[in-house]
Amino acid sequence: MDELDRAERLIATIPDFPQEGVVFRDISPLLADAAALRVAVDALTGPFAGQFDAVAGIEARGFLLAGAAAIAAGVGLVPIRKAGKLPRVAASVSYSLEYGEAVVEVPEGLPRGMRVLLVDDVLATGGTLRAGREVLGEIGCTVTGTAALMEIAALGGRAVLGGDVHSVFVV
Repeated sequence: MDELDRAERLIATIPDFPQEGVVFRDISPLLADAAALRVAVDALTGPFAGQFDAVAGIEARGFLLAGAAAIAAGVGLVPIRKAGKLPRVAASVSYSLEYGEAVVEVPEGLPRGMRVLLVDDVLATGGTLRAGREVLGEIGCTVTGTAALMEIAALGGRAVLGGDVHSVFVV
């Protein structure tokens, strides 16, 4: 078994969380394993090497991957936060997710024209990543790539994003 396969096997499947009918993918065991985290981050960012000045991560688990990816690539980090978490908001976007509604925001002070790799832990219905792209575009950033650690293919998120997304694992 290669290292990427080993990393994928560390992801736990939790049925009916956070509510009945939702299948949660727990990446905590992968994050706790240094070798698995490194190979996953390399696979997440590899197709976009040299094409971005910062990595944007969507709260909350996307932050963990984006932080690791930014350090590995030697670039900055852009936090995309849930509504009400930032003292200075540059832009916000509302969106639907598989079990409700949400709003994401980005902070003031980010340079216009920055090339950004947008990452999140899971591509499900595509709403979160689409909102991430929109909110970054509203402040003048160029999203040079979109990547997810895992994609739940049956939920059709790739179609929502126009097929333009890199997924490390497809479940």
